[in-house]
Amino acid sequence: MSESRTVLPWMVIRQDPNGNRYRVGRYATRAEAQSMAERLSGHRVGGAGAEGADGRAGERRYLVERMRRGGGDHA
Repeated sequence: MSESRTVLPWMVIRQDPNGNRYRVGRYATRAEAQSMAERLSGHRVGGAGAEGADGRAGERRYLVERMRRGGGDHA
């Protein structure tokens, strides 16, 4: 039996105000990753940034990044 390795080069990263970063998920296409980031942030990614109900910078920011070749699982 051969094991199939699916390539998932696009990552959604959550970054908090202190700069800590957490990988939320990996996706096959940029469009999939972008869609998930938009769903998580509640607005279109690439705008003025994540904002809370009061208009200030939000506590979380979702970024879409392509995994570097040979980068392993590090975010």
